[in-house]
Amino acid sequence: MSLFRKKSVEHMLAASAQTADLKKALGALDLTFLGVGAIIGTGIFVLTGTGAVQAGPALMISFVIAAIACGFAALAYAEFASTIPVAGSIYTYSYATLGELAAWIIGWDLMLEYGLATSAVSVGWSGYLQSLLSGFGVSLPMALSAAPGAIPGHETLFNLPAFLVMMAITMLLSLGVRESARINNIMVAIKVVVVLLVIVVGVFHVTPANWHPFMPHGWSGVFGAAAVMFFAFIGFDSVSSAAEEVKNPKRDLPIGIIASLGVCGVLYVAVAAVVTGIVPSEKFMGISHPVSYALQLAGQNWVAGFIDLGAVLGMLTVILVMAYGQTRVIFAMSRDGLLPAKLSKVHPRFATPFFTTWLVGLFFGLIGALVPLNVLAELINIGTLAAFSMVSIAVLVLRKTHPELPRAFRCPGVPVVPVLAVASCLFLMLNLQGITWAAFVIWLLIGMVVYFGYSRRHSKLAK
Repeated sequence: MSLFRKKSVEHMLAASAQTADLKKALGALDLTFLGVGAIIGTGIFVLTGTGAVQAGPALMISFVIAAIACGFAALAYAEFASTIPVAGSIYTYSYATLGELAAWIIGWDLMLEYGLATSAVSVGWSGYLQSLLSGFGVSLPMALSAAPGAIPGHETLFNLPAFLVMMAITMLLSLGVRESARINNIMVAIKVVVVLLVIVVGVFHVTPANWHPFMPHGWSGVFGAAAVMFFAFIGFDSVSSAAEEVKNPKRDLPIGIIASLGVCGVLYVAVAAVVTGIVPSEKFMGISHPVSYALQLAGQNWVAGFIDLGAVLGMLTVILVMAYGQTRVIFAMSRDGLLPAKLSKVHPRFATPFFTTWLVGLFFGLIGALVPLNVLAELINIGTLAAFSMVSIAVLVLRKTHPELPRAFRCPGVPVVPVLAVASCLFLMLNLQGITWAAFVIWLLIGMVVYFGYSRRHSKLAK
């Protein structure tokens, strides 16, 4: 039964208040920008072309399906975040409702999801930066431009830009959440303006004939693209990781989670409509910068240049927020004794988990520098879908076990909405490749070894 021991919600809230080492500096607007910063990035600037080839103009529907699946989970996240405003996101929620083993599994899952997301986006950022620099006649030595084997026919050894951007973000995060949020807000504002520029300029170059046939590969293409486009919405869940650094978490967390997802959902559908209206969807095959490519074909090269700049800034904020979320999950797991205590030590001056921030920054910075992007992207979606399913189940459990608990925000339509969230996530998971499932299972098995070898014996709840 020790595998299913649960933390008392009341004890968690009291312990969080007593050990409030993290600085409370974020408001609703900061959280919304944090979510938008994590969401708008590789998904919209890189994966739009992949989705267009797979779904055709019906990519718009794929985005809607992915957004609905995320929306159901977002409502569950909002209830939990406002009820249990403690660092650790879904890991913490699972510990209070589903037990220690389930919490460990989902925490182990989140560590991989956030970490690989930062590595993958750093590689994408490196590609866009090098493309931008090449326009000014500047190029890196081939050996330092990509991971080993990333460019067929060329000898590449180390992705230097990917590593350096990870180090810069790590330094920023280690210095303080308030400073990180200020810079994030500025970069998010710039990239939202860039996305709006794409829509406003691009709409005048849309040729409706390019939307026919609307669904060239049928519903299988639409659902397959939705499973991929789900990656474009990953990030809003990291807002809940900031729970202990929010001034008024019961009010601001639900606003940040739902608002960031809603804003990005509308922008994504609009961009999909514009780019597939400008360029026949099959022409996006092999294009790594589909949005700027569409504007280049429309003769708007000046806008395409701004898009490349927006992509560089957009990916920076994704790395920032994902790395932030990962360190807070590890912080919470360490504080519970499931990971070494050193990982939850807070710097006396900067009020951040300094050691943890640099440890994960260096580790995943090296992964981004040494592992090709296509390998990195395999596990991210399935891990997130599993997390979203878990939080939706946990809402149902908490409603049964703690019906009297004060809830500043209540997920509507319980139990229907959480059940729909689980069904949507499982459906998208089934549309992922078999190799993704295999890699996911291997990672979980490694996690089981760590749990039974270390975490179960050192758990503070056990003591």
